[in-house]
Amino acid sequence: MNKIYIGITTALLFVMMIVFTACEGTQRENPLLKESKLDFGAPDFSKIRPSDYLPAFEAAIQENRDEIDQIVNNEDSATFENTILALEESGRTLDRVSRVFFALVDADKTPEIGETEKKVMPMLTDLENEISFNKVLFDRIRQVYDRDYENLQGEDKKLLEETYKEFVRKGALLPEDKMERMKQINLRISDLQQQWGDVLPEATNDAVVWVDKKEDLAGLSEADIAQCAKDAESRGNKAPYAIVIVNTTQQPLLTSLDNRDLRRRVYEASINRANGTGKHNTYPIVVEIAKLRAEQAEIMGYPNYASYSLEKAMAKNPETVYAFLKNLISQYRPKADAETKAIEDYARKQEGNDFQLQPYDRFYYSAKMKKKLLDISDDEVKPYFNVDSVLENGVFYAANRAYGLTFKERTDIPTYHPDMRAFEVIDKDGKPKALFFCDYFRRPTKRGGAWMDGFAKQSRQRQQMPIIFNVCNNAKAPEGQPSLLTWDEVTTMFHEFGHALHGILSDCQYNRLSGTSVARDFVEMPSQFNESFAAIPEVFDNYARHYKTGEPMPADLKERMLKSINFQTAYALGENLAATCLDLAWHMLPSNGIPKAEEAAAFSDEALKQIGLLDAQIPPRYNTSYFNHVWGGGYAAGYYSYLWTEVLAVNIADVFARRGALLPETGQDFRDKVLSRGNTGDLMKMFSDFTGMNAPDASGLLRARGL
Repeated sequence: MNKIYIGITTALLFVMMIVFTACEGTQRENPLLKESKLDFGAPDFSKIRPSDYLPAFEAAIQENRDEIDQIVNNEDSATFENTILALEESGRTLDRVSRVFFALVDADKTPEIGETEKKVMPMLTDLENEISFNKVLFDRIRQVYDRDYENLQGEDKKLLEETYKEFVRKGALLPEDKMERMKQINLRISDLQQQWGDVLPEATNDAVVWVDKKEDLAGLSEADIAQCAKDAESRGNKAPYAIVIVNTTQQPLLTSLDNRDLRRRVYEASINRANGTGKHNTYPIVVEIAKLRAEQAEIMGYPNYASYSLEKAMAKNPETVYAFLKNLISQYRPKADAETKAIEDYARKQEGNDFQLQPYDRFYYSAKMKKKLLDISDDEVKPYFNVDSVLENGVFYAANRAYGLTFKERTDIPTYHPDMRAFEVIDKDGKPKALFFCDYFRRPTKRGGAWMDGFAKQSRQRQQMPIIFNVCNNAKAPEGQPSLLTWDEVTTMFHEFGHALHGILSDCQYNRLSGTSVARDFVEMPSQFNESFAAIPEVFDNYARHYKTGEPMPADLKERMLKSINFQTAYALGENLAATCLDLAWHMLPSNGIPKAEEAAAFSDEALKQIGLLDAQIPPRYNTSYFNHVWGGGYAAGYYSYLWTEVLAVNIADVFARRGALLPETGQDFRDKVLSRGNTGDLMKMFSDFTGMNAPDASGLLRARGL
């Protein structure tokens, strides 16, 4: 049980809570260092200033050190309560400060936030090293593990297991010299990922393609052209129009741009954004991170980082992952070749027999084929996908029908940006369940992609309800116009809310085990499954309404649109497979086999060639030089999890379809057996308990993709 600390620790924390505001000659408490008085304990962004973060980190880190000292210096024998539970409850102030700060690092990284991040990251890594390699602390943990593991039950047993294994995996059993080297590696990787987090967003922002004449944007809708003008204005008006590069290799506007040379410029800006041809070159960062990770694995007794990382995943080892991928590749390859040939044949009918299809042409002619064969285009359906309707009448409606949740907007709760909205989540019993924020529009201070995280995780121990947020990068329409989405953007909103539900519906004792604290090759399952609700007729009809008239999408258009979802889907599978295999290729290397920075691109191409995925027409969703999941995020040797969990998600969607996808009984069963349980039990057993299946059935993936 955590103790109440008095004396010098409390006094020091109190002193550091006071921030002097010289210009006003007054004192103020640092709002980050005390529990918020807002509902749910939501961060009070109306009081937080950028200058508050650094002193808050300094105070919270010192508080955490003192808490660890209290555990280590306890003269009583180590017990679950005075060691494991005390460790679980330590660092609560630091957790609160970190969650608020790093939300801004990702979503609203102003220069001041960026400068603070540079100072904070080494401090946090030092603290992590101090705790991870504290021999006395680990000795106490091991004493409890050796003595009590077999006697504990439920979440107590799982918490002990996870705590002990985490320390072992970080190197607590290493000899002194190797432990010291692991500390050095941790510090250097932290520094490199900080560099990555600075360079990649700059590279992506600088890759913007400037356009002088409106006629060069022929093919785009008036709304898209207006967005290009708005993007140019927000980036300094170097030209009247700007095409902003998003985080993936292919760019959405390539489906519509008639100007082939402009398509080429956009595509090349995308693939070259960080590969060394300009001032932004991430390859030196990539190869050093790869080498350090490989060395980490070798110190821990593994042949490569993939083997080390996958041991704690559902897949367990690289051999299982490669068997899974190679089976998919063998079935995918003929479909992809046929798809490419069909697009090139179509293009040649338009452009002549000598026309050579290029990767920047593929989306353009594929869209024209889809329009001809299915009589459908994005511009025809986007008026029915207003972002507000998708959220409230789609995402929230499905959660209400399946899980009994309702959502009440809270305009009284401050947010970190005007584009962010807050909603109180109310459970079926009428009681508050969570607070949910959403931040859907792109801006220069936000990194690319879409994600879920939280300002606080659910924990009965801490009496904390979850405070969860979703972030996307949709284009925000000019003032007075509706923000309309593509189908892909619609499913992304449902996807991220699936992660949110995993956090919102969590019902766990301990913070460490709650919500999305599960293996990477399980965490994407609830989100991928939640995408299935987007196309359920009752849900679709409720949100797919014309932004002007409120009329539902006509039956004929709806039928054509839903048929088009699986039109030429080999591309989407192929780009994912290629990115997955790049990730694995880098992390299967020994430390002495990592290529030099100038060899990185060639290594990536050779890796794809060896596994049968080097295809100019279907490049990786993320090339090595801008693969943020792997080099900046937590998906190293884990990007395969998107495909792995898609199998789980398809199997679960089949169960929902058989039982009744919107029946409360079905949703409650899934909630009880999976969504509420976090990492409190065996993940495969959770899957089996709900589906009744002994193992996932991978055949469903290709069927679901129309392949």
